[in-house]
Amino acid sequence: MARRTNSSSTGGSPGPRNRTPQPLPRRRRTFGDFVKAFGAFVALLVLLVGVPGALVVEVGWPLPHGAPSLDWLQQEITVGTFIHVLTVLVWFAWAQFTACVLVEMKAALSGVGLPNRVPGAGASQLLARQLVAALLLVGAAAASFTPGLSQLGQSVEGNQHGSVAAAQQTPGGLFGQQQERAAAEAAAAVAEQAADAASQADSGASVQHGDTKYYRIQPPEGRHHDSLWEIAQRHLGDGRRYKEIYQLNKDRTQPDGSKLSEASLIRPGWIMEMPGDAHGGELVEMPDAEPGIPEQAQRPIQQQIHDYAKTGDHQQAGGRQESGDRSGQGDRDTAHFRVPQQRAGGDHGQERERAASDEAAADSRDGRSSQPAAAESGPAFGLPEALVGAPLLAAGLLGALGRRRRQALWQSALGAVRGHRGMEPPVPTGSAQDAQDALLVGADPEGVRLLDLSLRGLAAALAAESRPLPTVYAAWLGGNGDLHLQLAQPAGKPPAPWQLGQDQTFWMLARADAERYEETDTAAPYPGLVSLGTMDDSRLLLNLEAVPGIVSLSGSAADRAAVFASVAAELATNGWSDRMTITLVGFGEDLTPLAPNRLRHLDDIEALVETMEAETRQRRGALGAAGHDSVLTGRTGPAQHTRWAPHLVLLAAEPSPADALRLAELAADAGRLGIGYLVGTESGELPGAAWEMEITREGKLLAPLLGLELDAQMLPVAQQRAVVELFVEADPEGGPDGPAGSPPFLVDISEQGRPAVYARLVGPYEIIGLETPEGDRSPLLHEALALLLLHREGVHPRVLSSALWPRGVTEDVRDALVERLRGWLGTDPDGTPRLGADATGRLTLAKSVVSDLDVLRSLYHEATQGKGVDSRVVRGRLLTDALVLVRGPLLADRPEGRYGWLTHEIIDAQLPLLVADIGLALSAFHLEKDRAEKAIEALNASMNSAPADERLWNELLRATHATGDEDKVKRLAADLVARSGARGLPPRTEALLDELLPAWRSGAAAVS
Repeated sequence: MARRTNSSSTGGSPGPRNRTPQPLPRRRRTFGDFVKAFGAFVALLVLLVGVPGALVVEVGWPLPHGAPSLDWLQQEITVGTFIHVLTVLVWFAWAQFTACVLVEMKAALSGVGLPNRVPGAGASQLLARQLVAALLLVGAAAASFTPGLSQLGQSVEGNQHGSVAAAQQTPGGLFGQQQERAAAEAAAAVAEQAADAASQADSGASVQHGDTKYYRIQPPEGRHHDSLWEIAQRHLGDGRRYKEIYQLNKDRTQPDGSKLSEASLIRPGWIMEMPGDAHGGELVEMPDAEPGIPEQAQRPIQQQIHDYAKTGDHQQAGGRQESGDRSGQGDRDTAHFRVPQQRAGGDHGQERERAASDEAAADSRDGRSSQPAAAESGPAFGLPEALVGAPLLAAGLLGALGRRRRQALWQSALGAVRGHRGMEPPVPTGSAQDAQDALLVGADPEGVRLLDLSLRGLAAALAAESRPLPTVYAAWLGGNGDLHLQLAQPAGKPPAPWQLGQDQTFWMLARADAERYEETDTAAPYPGLVSLGTMDDSRLLLNLEAVPGIVSLSGSAADRAAVFASVAAELATNGWSDRMTITLVGFGEDLTPLAPNRLRHLDDIEALVETMEAETRQRRGALGAAGHDSVLTGRTGPAQHTRWAPHLVLLAAEPSPADALRLAELAADAGRLGIGYLVGTESGELPGAAWEMEITREGKLLAPLLGLELDAQMLPVAQQRAVVELFVEADPEGGPDGPAGSPPFLVDISEQGRPAVYARLVGPYEIIGLETPEGDRSPLLHEALALLLLHREGVHPRVLSSALWPRGVTEDVRDALVERLRGWLGTDPDGTPRLGADATGRLTLAKSVVSDLDVLRSLYHEATQGKGVDSRVVRGRLLTDALVLVRGPLLADRPEGRYGWLTHEIIDAQLPLLVADIGLALSAFHLEKDRAEKAIEALNASMNSAPADERLWNELLRATHATGDEDKVKRLAADLVARSGARGLPPRTEALLDELLPAWRSGAAAVS
């Protein structure tokens, strides 16, 4: 038989490289094999027959012949009694060993599946396995059986780890690793008959029947497993043409009675019909009668090919037709990672209603994309598309950035930082500003929210049914918003409203069902999910902590770094996890500001190995002590308080072969421990890698044996630096006085500064100075104006369109809205449009268009840093005027379903702090003249907008105490206790009450 090679015989350029070791020479049976087999037979005979015979002859039957009475418990324990007890134990050991032999013999002879584990057998089953393997070593069925007898002395744990590591080194050892191994055993006998017959004539693996060529799947040799990708690479010149072979042979009955249903699950001995242009030096025609080969050796193979050819006529036509219908699309059933089938249609009623509010949007509705605004056409306009096209990553970064900025605001306020430098976060410029705009355009916070609710809801439903979480290898987010979970193996019927997907390994949740989920206090079940890219309009999230070993990533250093950075940034900021540790090695030290509590950086691989060895031991012990088989068990049911947070290791620097093997040994059991490894490699060959991926210079993420060909999600170094700059500038610990804030937009508050257009945003939304637009267009124009008023620094047109139409809009509709808004706002007396653009093209408003928020900031600034500093009267008037402007929360009457972009803003934190500052300043102004009642009035007005501000509570206590009315202080103390709820009063407030009202605890309880 012609040997397999790993390159095309035609000399064409190779396809995406996946490590495939050279096949090892076929091992012939030797005299030693027969000696070992005879020894194993004798050993089994002695253990199975000799041991019980000797026990019966020498000791006798150990069990009593009748029902024992209670008197025997009072009898003296003699030597005979002790011997009988030991005999019973030996009988139990013999029975257990016999069960192990039967289980191993059944699995070896049937060739289907792996042997079942005998409970508590351990070393007994290992011994039985070795003896059965040696006994069958001379038969064809043992060609790829268990390790040799030389491993008999190894510990059980070591043997298991070695087996796992060996399996992970196998290119075929992926999701269906056990199935492939079982399949190889099942077809070994048939394949060896073909191999022996063909090798006598040195014929090739591919055969031809009439005008149609056939290929016979080869049995595994060493670490090499045959695959459709390699067959296509050798005989069609392009590994990507494996889909053609798959379509020609899909669902046709093979010689062993099974059928091809997934391209990655093929069995030795199967026959594959080849496309007509199959070629190569390895192809050797096999006529109906091959001279020199005994007829009895040829007959089974010829008959199988003839029988198989008869099944292909209708299948070929259907396959070609289906292939033609799917031009330009990836096959949905051909690999471990399969793009789930999308449901027709989708519920976009809310978006249609929004589009209907604008005539132009309604006209273009049919041609509008249902994808996020990242998909809109037109020039990039300076925005990094790597961030625009990563909706989940962008949403995570934007949410984390908002939290960081809010933290800076609170620290500035509570720490009384001079000048409140954190009240106005720094306005980014240059590449940082572009990055922020790209995040605003690309972010899909609603998608993140639904993903989180869906996963937690699934965990809660399974816990309610006392069912464990299934192992999930990947999640697919479809273009219509549906969520598909790809399971490692079938796990039964999912709980409602989840449904079975295209097969038993897919669980699907429609977007409409996900939107009905509510918040649940359940641990995040799959926090290790991270986006890798898109395929056929679906986004793939790989569950790194569920991978059975190491995931390797090859490609150029820059491309690998971009993928690693994207993975690290999304894991550090995603919204569907609780706690997590992400260890970065060889890169990413500058990424730690994104999430200092999650990200940590190690300098070298030696430190990593030392750390992970200790953690692996600790997690194994913790799981054993808790009685869990994996971390998934600890995330549901009564033990869900045990979070079992994942630890994900991202190693960009290629480890040495020795270090790689050490990591592979650690990763062998990582899947159940909640530990994941993503390791970079320059050569593409990483010892011990379970799954192999490659990033190309064209931005494609390839893993042919996984069935992946994605448009990769990447974060290039320029975007990394820009994003990190945003976080560093917002860091509340960035300097001695916190982050350096930007000066607020100030307006002329004198009579001469009366604006042409005045919008009231603090409270119900009102506009003074403009005619109300036509009915259908009015809400959209009002929303656009509010966005521009909250961003006096300017708004990118794409940010505006993504805010108003989160699911996307065409460029002409956006431009029509901008022109309509420009016409509505009009021009100043000098003819300058009130809606213009700055040098970068961002939309800006003229100073003649003002909001009450601008006036509020200006009044406070003038009172505390302007004329009010030198004039007490002026300060009091300005502060009073400012507090009068506060009519309620921001945009209090905004319609439901609009203004979703406010979730990205920090105005909800800025406005209460600003109102509290005004109230505190006005209270101090009144207390200077002993006007406690006026001070209380100002503080109560401020607490309507900032009810949780501890500074207002404390100042209100002081002002009330200044009235001298102790009963009023007691009532206020009781009210504050009631407001604090279960969390209790803040420590500073309790300390103040202890000083002002020592008996406040009993008094507050009496009043309540």
